[in-house]
Amino acid sequence: MVAPTRLTINPNLWDNKAEQVKSKIVCNDEMRSYYNDEARKLKSYLEKAYQSRQTTEPQKEWLKEALEQYYNPQKYNVETATEETAKPTLIALFDEFLEKHRLSDVRKKNYRVIKRGLQRYELYIRTTKRGQKAFVLDIDQVTADTLRDIWEFLENEYRYCALYPEIYEAIPEARTPQPRGKNTLLDCFSRIRTFFYWCNNNKKTRNRPFDDFPLEECTYGTPYYITIEELHKIYGTNLIRHPQLAVQRDIFVFQCLIGCRVGDLLKMTKSNLIDGAIEYIPRKTKEGRPLTVRVPLNQTAKEIAARYKSLDGDKLLPFISEQKYNLAIKRIFKAAGLKRLVTVINPTTREEEKRVLYEIASSHLARRTFVGNLYKQVKDPNLVGALSGHKEGSKAFARYRTIDDEMKQQLVDLLK
Repeated sequence: MVAPTRLTINPNLWDNKAEQVKSKIVCNDEMRSYYNDEARKLKSYLEKAYQSRQTTEPQKEWLKEALEQYYNPQKYNVETATEETAKPTLIALFDEFLEKHRLSDVRKKNYRVIKRGLQRYELYIRTTKRGQKAFVLDIDQVTADTLRDIWEFLENEYRYCALYPEIYEAIPEARTPQPRGKNTLLDCFSRIRTFFYWCNNNKKTRNRPFDDFPLEECTYGTPYYITIEELHKIYGTNLIRHPQLAVQRDIFVFQCLIGCRVGDLLKMTKSNLIDGAIEYIPRKTKEGRPLTVRVPLNQTAKEIAARYKSLDGDKLLPFISEQKYNLAIKRIFKAAGLKRLVTVINPTTREEEKRVLYEIASSHLARRTFVGNLYKQVKDPNLVGALSGHKEGSKAFARYRTIDDEMKQQLVDLLK
């Protein structure tokens, strides 16, 4: 159904997918707030009207008539769509959360993936449950059982996309849903819990379904990383027949020597190189308390930086896309002959597996290599964290370092 509203805006300012003014566009804050609030109120009103309609299937003119009643409530003796009378749906509140809660662009992108998952869950219920053709998630009606049902849906979504293709045509993703492991689901639900906390704190609801739906801690295997000797082996591998691979090798070694996340690495420019050190603000800290990380460069890192000093443009190094970078790292490890077996946890089955190092090498291994080797030398998480960008007392820090037998022996030897 298509019917006009009384809202008019320059299409260059409007985000069709998010159904709001584009977040990155420069415009008047009052104008942005007005259009976003009006669109949210309108959607809430129409969803409420849809649920309370008299006929099973809406007639062709239903949308046009509903809008007429929305704009002329006195004429039809219906309630106006004010904040007090038009209760927003959970999805509408999720939109408001994304607009008003302080989140980085990367985290907003992750939250939008979850929002689309919740929208597909609504469509799944409408499609599969008898008498639920008008089902929408209500912030006040979500229970621990609802959360368990959403968990089951997200866990098995890779199966449903073949059974109910119309759902994925209505709310598509860039790629077909893949099997989700428990850690991935725990991460999704920790974000949904954050959304509920925001709703509670902003008096959108008193409902606290997560009180009866506690989340476990994610399970991670013993951290693995390459040794200094293996790093030297990679740097010394002859890749003269593969010049593009040699460039990516240099970038990987450089990342191992400064310990940043790949997202921060890809954004680095020549201006990040200051007095023999790399200075940057990790993207994960930008939304809270910005933390400037300064990592002095050793001789190898300086050598690599100097090699690409004359690079055209402002880029620090000749980066490629993150996906191609990860593929190149696997090829580099294989060329260097790094075939030792490491024990990892399968993210889907959560069972231990033995994998060859070059098969699972990725950009994040560079960060673990930096943290793991430094921690082995100084054994001070706060000192290492000052170089890696981890906050003091960070729980995540434990996922980057391991306490091996050599370190334990050094400690007990102190008792002699």
